[in-house]
Parts: sequence; C-alpha cells; structure tokens
Amino acid sequence: MRRRGRVIGLWLLLLATIGALGTTLAGPTSTEFTVPGIESQQAQDLLERQLPESAGGTARLVVAAPAGQTLDAPAAQAALRDGLHRAAAIPGVVHVADPFESRTVSPDLRIAFADVQFAQPAHDVPQSAKDALVDAAGPLRDAGLQAEYGGTVMEPAIEVGGPAEVIGVVVAFVVLAVALGSLVAAGLPLLTAVVGVGIGVLGAQLLANVVEMTGTATVLALMIGLAVGIDYALFIIARHREQLADPDTDIEESAARATATAGSAVVFAGATVIIALAALAVTGIPFLTVMGLAAAATVLLAVLVAVTLVPALLGLLGERLRPRPRAAKPEKRSGTWSAAWARAVTRKPLVVLLVGVVGLLALALPARDLRLGLPGNASQPTASTQHKSYDLLSEGFGPGFNATLVAVVDAAGIPAERREPALAELHATLSADPGVAAVGRPVASADGSTVAVPVVPRTGPDDRETSELVDRLREHKAAVTANGGTLYVAGATAAAIDVSGKLADALPLFVGLIVVLALALLAVAFRSLLVPLKAVLGFLLSVAAALGITVWVFQDGHLNGLLDIPSAGPVTSFLPVLLIGVLFGLAMDYEVFLVSRMREHHQHTGDAAGAVTHGVAQSGRVVTAAALIMVAVFGGFVFNHDPIIKSIGFALAVGVFIDAFVVRMTLVPAAMALLGRRAWRLPRPLDRVIPDVDLEGASLPAPGPRPAPKPAEAERV
Repeated sequence: MRRRGRVIGLWLLLLATIGALGTTLAGPTSTEFTVPGIESQQAQDLLERQLPESAGGTARLVVAAPAGQTLDAPAAQAALRDGLHRAAAIPGVVHVADPFESRTVSPDLRIAFADVQFAQPAHDVPQSAKDALVDAAGPLRDAGLQAEYGGTVMEPAIEVGGPAEVIGVVVAFVVLAVALGSLVAAGLPLLTAVVGVGIGVLGAQLLANVVEMTGTATVLALMIGLAVGIDYALFIIARHREQLADPDTDIEESAARATATAGSAVVFAGATVIIALAALAVTGIPFLTVMGLAAAATVLLAVLVAVTLVPALLGLLGERLRPRPRAAKPEKRSGTWSAAWARAVTRKPLVVLLVGVVGLLALALPARDLRLGLPGNASQPTASTQHKSYDLLSEGFGPGFNATLVAVVDAAGIPAERREPALAELHATLSADPGVAAVGRPVASADGSTVAVPVVPRTGPDDRETSELVDRLREHKAAVTANGGTLYVAGATAAAIDVSGKLADALPLFVGLIVVLALALLAVAFRSLLVPLKAVLGFLLSVAAALGITVWVFQDGHLNGLLDIPSAGPVTSFLPVLLIGVLFGLAMDYEVFLVSRMREHHQHTGDAAGAVTHGVAQSGRVVTAAALIMVAVFGGFVFNHDPIIKSIGFALAVGVFIDAFVVRMTLVPAAMALLGRRAWRLPRPLDRVIPDVDLEGASLPAPGPRPAPKPAEAERV
C-alpha cells in the first residue's frame, strides 16, 4: 500500500507487455479433443503415416435441390460441376469427390454430398481456404440450390464476448454496487479482475505457439478467472469497508488487516482452486491437462492481484472508500437478514438437513442415466451451416451418414496373396451387421499395407445403438489378427466414444484425489476433522445435483427452447471432470469464508452456538454477493453458441447456486448447530502435527488509534 504507485505500474506494465505479445503473436487453437493411446487415435496415426491423403481434414459440401426438383437437371449439373471445379482449385485441396461418380446422391436425386479432402489436418487448414470453399458454392446458390457445409475442416471456432457474456458482467456490477454500497468500490473488483484475466488469457494465447491448446481452454480460463477475480477482490474490499465504518480506523491499518484476514482466506481458497484444476493432469489426457493448467494459472494471477494490486488501489482511493456517516448505520447493521436466516436454519437443524439432503438427492436422480460424448453438428445452432448440413444428410441418406466410421486395417503382416481374401471376408462381416447401413469402397495405400473401409451405421452419432455398433465391430479384431493383421475402428464418432470412455475411467481416481485434498486442506484451515468431513459431503451433494440437472436439460431435452439448445444429446465427455474440479475449488472458497468467521468467533468467545449465527451474519451478505456474481458470469456463457461452452457454463452456474445457497448457507449452519463444540475438536496427535495457519487473524495485535493526519495529508484528502 505504501508503494502503491510502483505496484500499480508493474501490473499495468505486465498487462501491456503480455497483451501486446498475446494479440500479435497469438498461437493457433484447436477444436479437436484427441487422446494419445486410444484406438481411434492409433488408427489416425497409422493413416497419417501410410495414407496421408485420407488423414487430412475433410469438408463435406451438401447440396439440395428445391422441393419438386432434382439434381440431375442440366442446370443443376452444370452448377455442381462449376462449384466442384472451383473447390478443387483451392490451395491445399487434394481431392474432390463427384457425387454422381461416387454415388453419394439420395434415392430421390434431390440431395447429394461431395467430400473435399485437404492435405493438411483440419486444424492446419487456413481460414482463407475455408472462405474460398464457401465462395466456391456461389454457382450452386445462383442456380437456386441449397449448399451447406460440414466436416472437420468447417467446425466453427469458439467465440466469446457476445451480448450474453456482457450482460453477465453488468449483473455482477449491479450485485457489487448493492453489496458494497458504493459505485467506486463496485468498480474495483471488475477492474482488478480484468487485469488478471487479461494477462492470463492473452498469455495462454501466446503459449499456444508451443503447446497444443483448444479454444475451450482459453474460454474456460476466461470464465473462471473472471469469476474468481471479482470474488476475491470483493472479499478483501468488503472487509476493508466493514472496518472503515468505524471512523477511528486508519486507512492503512484497515487495508493491512483486511489483507491479513480476508486476504489470507483468499490465498487459501485460491490454492484449493489451483490444486483442483492442476489435478486434472492425473487423468492422463493432454487436452484436459492443458485446460486445467491454463485455468489454474489464471486463478493464481487472480490471487496475486487480490493481495497486491487490490491493497495498492485501496491506498490510492483512500478516504473515498470510507462509508459516509449516514451510511455507517447500515454498514454496522450488515448481516441483519443473514443473522435472521441463521437463526431460522439453526432453530430445527435436523429437519433442515433432512429436507435439504433429500431435495438434492432428488435433483441428482437423472445423473443415473448419464451418457458421455462430444457434441456434433446436430448441437450447433439451427441457423448454422453445420446444423443444416446435418439435417440434409439425415433427410437424404439417414442419420448414420453423420456418424460414418472407418475400419482401418494394418495389413503389413498379412501375406500378399492372402490380403484380398482377408479384406473380402472383413467386408462381408461388416456388411452383415444389422447396425450397418452400408460399407464403402476400400481405399488402400500404395503398397497395400494399410486399408481404410468406410462403414455407415443406421443410427446417428449420439445414439446408444451407434456406440454398441462400435463395440461389436471391434469384436472382429480376432479374425483379422488370425490372418496377421490388425483392425482398428476409427472416425469422429468412434473417437468421441473412445475419449468418453477414457474420461469415464479416469473419473473415480480424480474424485478420490479431490476428496482427499479437501479433507487435508480443510483440516489444516480449521484444525478439525468433522468440519472437513461435513464440507466434503456437501460438495459431493452439490456435484451430484448439478450433474443431475445438467443431464435433465442437455441429455433429456428439457428447457431446450428457453436455453436455445438445438438438440438433446450426450453430456460433453469432459464436463463431469471439469465440474468436479472447478466446483470443488469454488465450494471450498465459500466454506472457508463462512466457517472461518464462525471459528474466529468461537476462538474469542468459546460460544459454539453463537459462533454459527455470528459467522453467517458476518459472511452471509458477502458470500451471497460472491455466489450471485459467479452465477451471473457463468450464466452469461450459457447463451454462447458453442455447445461445449454452453453446457459448461450451465453446469457451473447451477452448481455454484446450489452449493452456495443450499449447501453452504443452509446445510452448513444446520450441521454446525448439530455438531456444537464437537465441530472444533481435533485429536491430540493431529493437533501436534497440523500447522496453525490462522486464517482469521487471531494472532494479530489489537488495532491502535487512528493517527492524526499531517496538514499536507489532510489537504490532499
């Protein structure tokens, strides 16, 4: 605070430097979620080595004639030839399939598709090539035909900063203004959060030059960094203004004490979020590890901003943050409603606990039918070309054409004279499966050692029957192995199934790690065993309820119109892991800020029952404001067009709302009232081992009298 000019200058310099580098040298982001070692990725690696022309990105041009017309009309055929000729001339395109030659025309001759194959992977295809491909369909549109695009090359980029996200920030400002009672104070958390988020997100874009990073990773860093950055600054500023309500409190002394108490809790709470996000690395999935580390780095910046830049700004603003004398009474009465709420909850704590737990378990019931997957074109906005191409393919050829699989055979170990009979046998086996609609023409490498066979299911990419088909097709490996070869089942749909399976296998380990971390961290924070146990059980209830509501909305299809969800489908495969990691950290935030005030009162008075009411009364308003800000920020992303961002924003908004208002503000006081003095007991062996971190500042010296300002200082004030 005494060196506020230097501190503020250093942060602004860092923001300007990282901002300039991050915007001018931003690396590419990917829309692909690959996992090394899974079967579909092994097949993709084999194709890149042996059949590079089949491993490149693909854009699928879907063409439809108006109702009552067909594509074999002379004008339509001429326009189609012209469009395909233009597509073939685009740099990077190695092959364009003619629908009539490759027989990709619907039986009624009204819908057809042509695959445009690129030499490079989808994420390496430049935007100029994509724009040229869209322009190539000009003759088709001029002829009155509908032309839409799908395929890996045409996957839309993730965009943020729309009206919904801005509305979320505006709501956060309104909540801050009401909670702090000052527009100047309300602007501080937003200002400091922007500094931390700007450095974090732009730094992540810069690192994308050396680390493969998905667009979802940068958006997640923005989402979480913005939410915690606002909340952490709010906790310190609210404590500062609470102390300044006493006219005898010195500005510097108040800022120091606010940082020593609320700031210590911020450091501890931020550490739990960072550890939870970094723990995503234990899943062994690279894109999820990068996602977690990018978000964790942004949270670390939010913590550093809160304990350095915020105190510096408190010193810069000085007396302007002190509540006016006429506003001092409301400040002193702060927590009146929260004290009344605490008394109501603790009056019959057992009843409150039973009702709350049963209600949360009821909300969690839909999670029993949880299905994991990756959203496809059906989940894109209905007005997008990707969604329209999906609908046209389903109409003309059946839903399975949107879920095409690829049977990849490594035939290097099969004797040359036996390759053709072995492949013919496999072709017949694949065609005989009742779930297969068609088996395409095999494509072989120059030496015949690698063969790719397209397989079209009868059902769509999100159907359970398609997952079962992939499992059945993989059962035919033994026959190919007996001939000396290796069979892989690949394709975008198989990759989504494999990624979901890998994440489902990693989930139990991740949950176990999070639970152990929570118990250890909270045992250190509160020097108690029952408080951490209660906190972990509440966290698990919050996760289960949030996941149940997410399944009910996104998988079961409820509220689709209200939330602008184009179609129901499996829950994003990495959403449960992200929800657990992020919600764990945020839930521990509220636990620390709420229960630390209870422990502070108990240490000073020894009154366990009064500590519960006092803690909720002192922290209730700030925790409520912090939770509403989180919900507003996350809720703004619910209306993002990207289905992954939409589902993550929804799950986090619902999870924070449930955890803050149902678990922390309701079930926690009830449980603490039932536990009484037992909540604060710690076995003697652990008491000697566990350090005393003193989050509440109990060891701080008593505040001294406010020094009289010097004449020059008084004039400046």
